[in-house]
Amino acid sequence: MNHFVRRIVKLQLLAVVLLALICGGLSGTAFAVRHTIRQHHARRHFRWLHWNPMFRPSHESLLIQNAEIDRLELPRIEDETELEALKADGSLLEIRSGEMLRFDPRLDPSRRYCRSWTLNFVDDLSQAFYHRFHQQIQVNSAVRTVKVQKKLRRHNRNAAPADGDTASSHLAGVTVDLQRRGMSKDQIHWMEHYLFYMKALGLVEPEEERRQWVFHIMVSGHYNEWRETQDIVPVERPDVPRPSFAGPALPPVDSGQIAASRAE
Repeated sequence: MNHFVRRIVKLQLLAVVLLALICGGLSGTAFAVRHTIRQHHARRHFRWLHWNPMFRPSHESLLIQNAEIDRLELPRIEDETELEALKADGSLLEIRSGEMLRFDPRLDPSRRYCRSWTLNFVDDLSQAFYHRFHQQIQVNSAVRTVKVQKKLRRHNRNAAPADGDTASSHLAGVTVDLQRRGMSKDQIHWMEHYLFYMKALGLVEPEEERRQWVFHIMVSGHYNEWRETQDIVPVERPDVPRPSFAGPALPPVDSGQIAASRAE
């Protein structure tokens, strides 16, 4: 009988030890999970602090872009047939690469087109950027069709819709995406300053996309009219046979205004 009791006691002690080990393991796992969650939130918080663009994408911005397209009574280009017709009648003009501008090689040559005022904006900006930094800007995207946009939406959840009041402004040929990734802080600040004043004049509606790291810029139809009123000062370039131009002159930076815009 005593032998039986001793076995029962041993089994009970063994059960207590096993239970303690199991509970300790679970506590360690729970701690590890909590620690991992805290690290994840900390990384997200750091990324949020690090990502502080002046022109955050928003629903309101998409509405502004589409309102301008509607004001100009421009069609959203449905397919390649419509796209080629607009090229043929001169409604869409080719963006050409050169000393001051290049393309993402993945951009289909058939979609390296835009409206005349958008082309003038890209030309002015690329020249001004080149004369400031002696580097090219890169065009990642220009005109798109509804068919292309729908395809893009299938694998990019952040892409704008292909229809409605918030449809992508690329569909009307008024918008370009310029590469932001790889720019220095000085170059990004210069671009934001340039776009800040263009936006204040109602000439562009920019967004800084995070996932693609581009400046998405819709150019207003008023740009050509405004451009004609500007004094564009030639920059002497002895290595070029004809004068090149630095683009429209901008007013001095108001750091208070820019800081307020970034904080919004």
